[in-house]
Amino acid sequence: MSAVDVRQTAQQRESATTIYEKSKAGRRAFVPPPVDVPERPLDELLPARFRRTVEAKLPEISEPEINRHYNRLSKRNFDLDTGFYPLGSCTMKHNPKLHERVAALPGHARLHPAQDPKRAQGALELMWNLERALSEIAGLPHVSLQPSAGSHGELAGVLLTRAYHEARGEQRTKVLAPDTSHGTNPATVTMAGYELVKLASNADGGIDLDDLRAKADDDVACLMLTNPNTLGLFDPNIEEIARIVHGVGATLYYDGANLNAVMGISRPGDMGFDIVHFNLHKSFTQPHGGGGPGSGPIAVSNRIEPFLPRPVIVRGEDGTFDFDHDRPKSIGRLRGWQGNFGCFVRSYAYIRSLGAEGLREASEIAVLNANYLLARLREAGVAEYLPVAYDRLCMHEFVLSGAPMKRELGIKTLDLAKRLLDFGYHPPTVYFPLLVDEALLVEPTETETKETLDAFADAIADILREAKEDPEVARHAPYTTPVRRLDEARAAKQPVIRQPL
Repeated sequence: MSAVDVRQTAQQRESATTIYEKSKAGRRAFVPPPVDVPERPLDELLPARFRRTVEAKLPEISEPEINRHYNRLSKRNFDLDTGFYPLGSCTMKHNPKLHERVAALPGHARLHPAQDPKRAQGALELMWNLERALSEIAGLPHVSLQPSAGSHGELAGVLLTRAYHEARGEQRTKVLAPDTSHGTNPATVTMAGYELVKLASNADGGIDLDDLRAKADDDVACLMLTNPNTLGLFDPNIEEIARIVHGVGATLYYDGANLNAVMGISRPGDMGFDIVHFNLHKSFTQPHGGGGPGSGPIAVSNRIEPFLPRPVIVRGEDGTFDFDHDRPKSIGRLRGWQGNFGCFVRSYAYIRSLGAEGLREASEIAVLNANYLLARLREAGVAEYLPVAYDRLCMHEFVLSGAPMKRELGIKTLDLAKRLLDFGYHPPTVYFPLLVDEALLVEPTETETKETLDAFADAIADILREAKEDPEVARHAPYTTPVRRLDEARAAKQPVIRQPL
């Protein structure tokens, strides 16, 4: 490894230990004062069948060590407060700290989900107003906030489609999805009991209309579509696509993962979509990652409205808010409560802070940043080894193909991604979408500066120049992260998820 000076960080030298391994018998972070009220027998407080038969094996550790342990763990992670995070189709944009303060206000943070609606009027009013805002952004009249994630919103949309067709006495069995669709789309179709039918892309990266016409028949329940799609391309044939789908009696479903490119500019409802899901944890700055919490509300047209999850929020003539449970055609509850309320607060604060003009500007700058970064990569000579997969004006993201880089420099897209970590950047999405060989999916978002985009382009150019001299450097990267390159296949097949005690 003569071409690189490998310097292990302090985090690499420090053996990673769990809180249980740090535990020492008798150590305490907190000792409660003596009880100064009459004690009651434990059986009166908690029946024996609900009590442990053995003591919980909790770690025993001092408060300073607890603080240091979790502080060290936080520094092992890469996050948006650390640096640039161009993870394609995930819209890892800045989360304003003001929204965190608003969500932490006692009236929001301490609201119990089982609170009587009469005593939660402020929360219901916020949710009602958020529904109206999302309705306007989608161009569809009705909204449900219940789904807890984008994938959950997808499932809700397909279940609504099923209920709609069944109410018409139809038993359709197929759902169409393009070969550029997100991986959750086929998973959702399978979970909902449908057969997935894949649509091919045309030479411009949009849906092949001839393939759509050939596969759209009376057995198709729905077409699931993202526009712009995962290639970062807006499909100019969207109105014709809607006519074909509606012509066979199917619904048109909008995967809102890429709404960050068009919010405030174009509306899915105006394009002909019947059902839309939003990712509040992407487009509307609710933080995400690590499994949640997320939020995936859905907006629907009038013909789908009777089937929305129950209960729905309603406003009475006197201006008060309540839940309407009397929904005989509803697909039922999708979760125990009404959604992740903190997500609603942050997203509503974002929408109110920016307003209609601000949301449009966010989309415009996201598209501008993506096209600038793409041009900057060409200027740096990167396009010779990482050409854009579809060479036309992109929206908020774009896909590069690492096939020439692999063939001529001897490094794969994965190697490039790992080496970017040493330059202080989280890698873009790799190997997705699947129809692009050695794909690298880049989304800079609207919250990054020109200087950041320039430096990122320079880093990729530096890695390619380095690979010309010694491809082994990238093949063994990263060198400066808390851990070196992991066996990802083994981690997926043999995960270690329990701590031996």
